[in-house]
Amino acid sequence: MCAGFPTATAEVGQSGQIWTYKRVVQRGNLSVVVPALAVGAIPTVGGSVNVAPGGYCDTQVRMVGGRVAEVAYAGDNNLPNKRDALCVSTVDACVAYARQHRPAAR
Repeated sequence: MCAGFPTATAEVGQSGQIWTYKRVVQRGNLSVVVPALAVGAIPTVGGSVNVAPGGYCDTQVRMVGGRVAEVAYAGDNNLPNKRDALCVSTVDACVAYARQHRPAAR
């Protein structure tokens, strides 16, 4: 319930099912363009630098017997200072959902 409908599913026999959730992130970026200049007979090089381009994440959840058995990430999902940063929001949302909807202690 927490992640919504999977983008794709696959049966893996006795290993259960794999549910895939695709997330594409269009982030704002900073683009600096340096023009190419020539000084006399000496050419200089121009170019551009992009900071924080977009990315994507495929979160794969292996389900066995109706329960999560394994979670893995794939895709261009790292940020300069965090690994798998574009993927963690799916798992974070599910952890929060589970905490809110856990059965009362007996």
